[in-house]
Amino acid sequence: MEGEIDHRSTRRDFVHGELHRRDLDPDPFRQLAIWLEAAEKAGNFDPTAMALATADAQGHPSLRYVLLKHFDAEGLCWYTDSRSRKGQDLAANPWAALVFYWPEVDRQVRIEGKAEMLPESAAEDYFHQRPPRSRLAASASEQSRPIADRAALEARMAELAERYPDGSVPRNPAWRGYRLIPDHFEFWQGRRDRLHDRFVYDRPSAGDDWRVQRLMP
Repeated sequence: MEGEIDHRSTRRDFVHGELHRRDLDPDPFRQLAIWLEAAEKAGNFDPTAMALATADAQGHPSLRYVLLKHFDAEGLCWYTDSRSRKGQDLAANPWAALVFYWPEVDRQVRIEGKAEMLPESAAEDYFHQRPPRSRLAASASEQSRPIADRAALEARMAELAERYPDGSVPRNPAWRGYRLIPDHFEFWQGRRDRLHDRFVYDRPSAGDDWRVQRLMP
């Protein structure tokens, strides 16, 4: 590439809302549920998409989007191939972070904590809830491994579709679920002139009450 691509003048103001301490639920999981519902109602077409940041044993970071599938007071859960880069990172270093961003409402949520693998039974249950072709695709792909070309990938899926015409392909044991157990949340509301509202929830250890603090933008 020749020359600089200049976006220093690319900006917009944030005008969709404000956030006060009185607006926040004492439970950050309930607050996340409230904001997820608001993002969906505002027209976000993929409100459960969340950026997942991991790092390997040497601290080299990696970032990608995954889809939130369920959460409760224990943590936030997603499913993927444990042979992928994120799976390898989490096996070596379980500390991770998530970010949701919903531009329709000028909001983001940052979540940090330790990830754990869900039981095999959870992966098995969710795998068989997926559409048949999604199951075939998950079984055909060794995620993050090199492959010669698209035709070779499609041939792997076609072979499985022929072997399992009713879609009853078994789950590869490497396809697993993960849960992030948070110890830190941040709720961010964009405001005019970049004077944003930010609140963090922290707790020293599991079982402690969440402490809420406003941060400067």
